[in-house]
Amino acid sequence: MTNRTVETPDIDAEVQAELGRLRDSIDNIDAAVVHMLAERFKCTQQVGRLKVEHRLPPADPAREARQIARLRELAENAKLDPGFAEKLLNFIIAEVIRHHETIARS
Repeated sequence: MTNRTVETPDIDAEVQAELGRLRDSIDNIDAAVVHMLAERFKCTQQVGRLKVEHRLPPADPAREARQIARLRELAENAKLDPGFAEKLLNFIIAEVIRHHETIARS
């Protein structure tokens, strides 16, 4: 990634360089998150097709509850707000269920 920090005369050059370095890291992490989510959705699409083949419901509330509990624990261990992690997973789960319902209709 390229350093996109715009030089500002009132900010020290060292601070600008550090901001650029940190922002480049953030950009790399964001790209990795997007690619990881894409990979996750490829797997859940396969799950959706398997569910359709075997006439299983699109949602699995027991699995979802286990995943939320697991993710909350992982978040706590990583010093990340478990509530945020749960909201993120709920958003992802809702999208997965929507995909599964689309697969079931097709």
